[in-house]
Amino acid sequence: MKFIFCVLFLLAGISSYSQDTLRIMQYNLLMFGNNFSSCNQSNNSYITKTSNLKTIVNYVKPDILLVNEINESTLYHDYILTHALNVDGVNYWERGNPPNYSNSDIVNEIYFNSNKLGMVSNVAIETNVRDIDIFKMKFYTTGQPAQVDLNCVVAHLKAGNETSDENERANETNKLMNYLHNASATGNYTFSGDFNLYTAAEQAFQNLLFYSDQNVRFYDPVNKVGDWNNNSYYADYHTQSTHTSGDCASSGGLDDRFDFILVSDEIMNGSTYMKYINGSYHAVGQDGEHFNSSVNSSPQNNSVPTDVLNSLYSMSDHLPVVIEMLVGEDLGTESYFSDNVSLSFQNPVQNQLELHISFKEPMPFFADIINLQGKILFSGSYNLHEPVNTVIIPMDKFAGNVYLLKIHNHKNFVTTRKIVKQ
Repeated sequence: MKFIFCVLFLLAGISSYSQDTLRIMQYNLLMFGNNFSSCNQSNNSYITKTSNLKTIVNYVKPDILLVNEINESTLYHDYILTHALNVDGVNYWERGNPPNYSNSDIVNEIYFNSNKLGMVSNVAIETNVRDIDIFKMKFYTTGQPAQVDLNCVVAHLKAGNETSDENERANETNKLMNYLHNASATGNYTFSGDFNLYTAAEQAFQNLLFYSDQNVRFYDPVNKVGDWNNNSYYADYHTQSTHTSGDCASSGGLDDRFDFILVSDEIMNGSTYMKYINGSYHAVGQDGEHFNSSVNSSPQNNSVPTDVLNSLYSMSDHLPVVIEMLVGEDLGTESYFSDNVSLSFQNPVQNQLELHISFKEPMPFFADIINLQGKILFSGSYNLHEPVNTVIIPMDKFAGNVYLLKIHNHKNFVTTRKIVKQ
């Protein structure tokens, strides 16, 4: 009876516990609405592209859609809104209003699910080529905290593989990082776009990962940092080109990782109510089997449905990149401290729960994992010998849910913490 009361007491606390998910998609739309070089409305019709984008969005179901290479005219921004997003009974999509200080004929844009998010501010950093846009969003949660901020930084860095192009890309990211430093811009940040990078050794990328102010650095969620160009080792992450030939689309097949979503340390660690979900980062339509080939060539690409694959091929010479994040409470390190015991672990957990635990004096203890109906699903006994001990509890067989972790010993010490299995 005593244990049942304890579970009910904890459930009362869990009732205020709130988590949601947020899916972000970054996409280069390939001269949407623009006539440029070999791209025109006969081989790159924005009307046809909008139909393809609708198919892709219906499949991915993002909450935020960040795009590059859309015509500066708001006519085309609104056309996507009314013909690809707010269709078939959907009416919650809204967009930003990028200022275009650099006077480029192609700009960035953000589209967002207004049921989950609202726009706080929309500012831009002017560069020699195109603006770097910073869209500050607020995420509405169903519990506490009432508002979670997310800053979506979007850029389309200078294209080309000449030294002058590399220098301009470095100048652009340096401007961004200096801006973030001067603004003391900590918190939840993503930096996404078509970076046109051939290798992580480029100064433009080094500026992002190793800027002098550690508080504003960005991180690659999948940690695939290297020489991406024409390197089959990174085939799973190549995003350009979806074509081996074409009069508008770039040719050569999939052999470059041009498109990225990087995140701040706070998102990696979940310290400010938003955390990257491990394994969620992927390029839509990339199966790793089409290195230097078009995305729809042989062997059959089964990573997405056929209609989505065809739309990806026809829409752009880039693949969209997607990540997912948890939003809510208890996303970082859970800790418990008393005069005799210290306990910490990452929460939520993936395939294993890693406990860092120490008692004032070495002694055996027990760890139980219990479902919310009070059933013990795992029980283990351990002996502590070191000042700080690490205990691994496998959780790969557990379904995604909320559980209770009970730590107790023979001296009547007991603490029960809630854990979330993703």
